[in-house]
Amino acid sequence: MAKKTPSRRSGSTRSNSSRRSPRKSTSRRRSRSWLGILGKIMLVGVVCMIGVMAYLDAQIVKKFEGKRWAIPAKVYARPMELYSGLAMTEKRLAAELSSLGYRLVDSAKTVGQASHLSGGGFSIYGRSFEFADGKEPSRLVKVSLNGGRVNGMKDAAGRDVPLMRLEPQYIGGFYPSQKEDRELVTLQDVPPLLIKTLVEVEDRNFYHHFGISPRGIARAMLANIRAGRFVQGGSTLTQQLVKNFYLDDNSRSLWRKLREAPMALLLEMHYSKQEILQAYLNEVYLGQDGAHSIHGFGEASRFYFGQPVNELNPSQIALLVGMVKGPSLYNPRRNPDNAKSRRDVVLQVLADRGVMPQSYADGWEKQPLGVTDRPLRSRGGYPAFMQLVREQLQEYYDPETLTTAGLKVFTTLDPYVQHAAEQGLVDTTEKLAKRYGKKVEDVEGAVMVTSPNTGEVLAVVGGKDPRFNGFNRALEARRQIGSLVKPAVYLTALEDPKRYTLATLIDDSPVNIKAGDGTRWKPQNYSHESHGTLPLWQALAKSLNQATARLGMDVGLDKITHTLHELGLKRDIDTVPSMLLGSMALSPFEVTQMYQTIASQGFYMPLRAVTAVIDEKGLPLQADSLHLQPKQAIDPRYIGLLTYGMEQVVNEGTSRQIRTVLPPSVFAAGKTGTTNDQKDSWFAGFTENYLGVVWLGKDDPQPTPLTGATGALQVWIDMMKTLQPAAWQPPLAGGLETAWVNGQGARTAQNCPDARQIPFLPGSEPATIQDCNAAGETAPSQGGGFKGWLERLFGG
Repeated sequence: MAKKTPSRRSGSTRSNSSRRSPRKSTSRRRSRSWLGILGKIMLVGVVCMIGVMAYLDAQIVKKFEGKRWAIPAKVYARPMELYSGLAMTEKRLAAELSSLGYRLVDSAKTVGQASHLSGGGFSIYGRSFEFADGKEPSRLVKVSLNGGRVNGMKDAAGRDVPLMRLEPQYIGGFYPSQKEDRELVTLQDVPPLLIKTLVEVEDRNFYHHFGISPRGIARAMLANIRAGRFVQGGSTLTQQLVKNFYLDDNSRSLWRKLREAPMALLLEMHYSKQEILQAYLNEVYLGQDGAHSIHGFGEASRFYFGQPVNELNPSQIALLVGMVKGPSLYNPRRNPDNAKSRRDVVLQVLADRGVMPQSYADGWEKQPLGVTDRPLRSRGGYPAFMQLVREQLQEYYDPETLTTAGLKVFTTLDPYVQHAAEQGLVDTTEKLAKRYGKKVEDVEGAVMVTSPNTGEVLAVVGGKDPRFNGFNRALEARRQIGSLVKPAVYLTALEDPKRYTLATLIDDSPVNIKAGDGTRWKPQNYSHESHGTLPLWQALAKSLNQATARLGMDVGLDKITHTLHELGLKRDIDTVPSMLLGSMALSPFEVTQMYQTIASQGFYMPLRAVTAVIDEKGLPLQADSLHLQPKQAIDPRYIGLLTYGMEQVVNEGTSRQIRTVLPPSVFAAGKTGTTNDQKDSWFAGFTENYLGVVWLGKDDPQPTPLTGATGALQVWIDMMKTLQPAAWQPPLAGGLETAWVNGQGARTAQNCPDARQIPFLPGSEPATIQDCNAAGETAPSQGGGFKGWLERLFGG
C-alpha cells in the first residue's frame, strides 16, 4: 500500500500550533519570574520588618529598664529643727513654712497646713518624713514664739514636745541630663483620683487595649479629614509614653505615628499596665522652668503648687491632667484663663462619667487655681551649693552611682540663709553700681556662710547671678586675701604671752625691709599715716599695715605659716614678708575654713555640706566619714584673746558700721580685707550662729573703688539685716581673767577715762600701773596677779 500524504490542512494546523507555543511559554516564564521577584521582595520586606521589630524591641526593653532602674540621687536641704530656746522669729518661721509649701489657714486641721497662734507662733500640722535616723511622724504641734526665740512646743493633747523636725526642702538631684527636672513618684505616692482622672481624660480604654486604640485612631482620622489637616492624634497613654521616652520628633507626622504604634504594642507585650502607668507619671512633659524641662506629676506638683503630689486636691489634679494636652497653652502662670477653662473641662468630664458628683465638680470649679506666685526652687536652684555637695560625695561615689542608685542625700543647706546671702550680694552690687557707675559694672562676688558650732555649710553663692550654673567663685576663684590674714599674725603673737598681750604696745612707724630677691618691701597704711605706738588690740582693730608688718617680722614668718596651717589652710604658701599682708591667693572656701577654726573657739572642723546618705532601701551609708570629730587645733585661751581683738574691729575699728544694724547685745567679730589697688574686697565675720565670708572684685582682675569696708562688708551687713542674729555674748574662755588697762598699755582703775576691760592669761597683765587720779606712775607690780594688783591699787 502506498503511504498517506498529510493533508495541507493538517500540516497547517501543526504549524500554527508550533508558532503559538513559544509565546505562551514566554508569558508563563515572565509571570513566574515576576512572581518570584515579588516573592523575594516580600521575603526581604518580612525579613526587614522582623529586623526592625527586633531592633525596636531591643530598644524598648533597654531604655525602659534603664529608666526604671536609673533612679537619680535626691538631694535635700537641712530640716528645720524646732526646740525650746531656739533663736527664731515669726517672720523667719513663716518663710520656712512657705518654702515647704505649707498652706496658711485659719485653723490647721490636716497635713501641710499651718495657722497663727494668738500669743505668737504657729500651729503646724507637720508631714511625716523618713530621715536617715528614723521617721518623723505626721502630727499637730503648737510652736510658741517670744522674744525672738521658741519658748515652748505642745502637741494636740497639750503634752510638751522636746523636738519637732519639719521635712527638708527637696533641692534637686543628680541626673544624667542637666536639662530635666524630675521628682520620681510611685503609684502609691499619688492620690487615686489623679490616676483615675488621667485615664478618664487621656485614655479611657487604657486597661482594655494592647497599646493602640483602633477606635481612637478612627475617631482621629475622621477629625483630621473634616479639618483638612492633622488636628488629632488618637494616641493612647502607652503611645504618649513611647513618644516621650523614645522619639525625639515632637511633630504630629505620619512617620512618627508609624513608629509609635508598633513600639506601643511591643511595650505592652513586655510590661504590665501598672508599670507603664508609673513610668508615664514620671515621664510626662508638663512645662518649662527656664532651660529646664518639668517632667512628671511629682515635679510639676512642686513647681506649680509648692507641695508634694500626695497633697493635691481635685482642682489641682484636674489642672495638671488638663495640662497634658498642651503644657504651654495651659500654663497657669502665663495663661491663667486658658488654664482655668481647661481645668473646668476636666472636672466636668469627671462629673459626666460619675467619678465625682456634679455638685462636687461645681464647687471645685469655683476655687482659684491655687498656683504659687513663683516656682519653688528645686534642681538648678542652688548650683553653687550643689557643686560642693557633688565634690564631697565624689569622695565615696562614682558619677553613675549618683545618677542611678536612688540615693537620698541630706545636706546642710539652709534655704533661708541661702536666700539672705543671695539677696545681700545682688542688692549690694546693684547699689554699688548706682553709686560708682561703670567702675563697678562688672564687679562679681561670692558668699560662704557656715555654722560656727558645727562647720556645716549653710549657704554658697557663686556669683551675682545665683542661678548661673558655671564658674563658681566661692569654690574656684583664688584671689589675694589682703588683711584677712592679719588675725593669724596677731594670734601667733598672742600665743607667746610672755612677749605679747592685747595691751602690749607695738610700733606703727614706716617699714623698710629687704626681701629675698634684693628688693625693698615698704608697706604703708591705707591712710598713708603712721600712728606711733599703740596697743596690740587697737592695731588689729584699725588694720594697720605697718604695725602688722613689724609684729609679723618679730614673731617670725615660719611661725605664722604654721598658724595658718593649724587654722585649716591646706595650700602651701610662699614664706615671704608680703604674706603678712595677705599676698597669698585663696578661694572664699579656703578663707572660710580658716575663719571657721577661729569662730569655733579653736576647733578645726572640715567644712561639710552633707550630713547623711541613705540607699534605696533606707539604710545609712558613710555615717562615720561624714561626721568627723572636731580637733582642738588652737588653744581656746588664745582664740579668746584674738576674738576680743576681732570684736573691737566691729565695735570701733574698720567694721564699726555693723553696729548700725546689730546692737551691742548681739556679739559680732570680724575682719575686713583690701588688696593692692583695691582689686579685691573681703570681709569675714561671725555671730553666735553664722560665719559669713564675702568677696567682691572683677574676674580679670582690675582695680575697683571698693575697700573691704565699702564693698564686701556691705554685703555681709545686708545679709545680717535679714538673718537678725539673736542677742548673745560669748562667755570668757576658761583660763582667762580680765583686767582694766588704758591706752598706754598700763593697768588702771575702772573709772579712768580710757580704761577698758581686757582678757589676759593669768600673770600676763601689764606690770605698769597708772592711777588716772594722780600724776605719774606707780612702781611696777611684783606679782600677785589681778587680785594682788587690786589690793595694791585700792589699799588692800
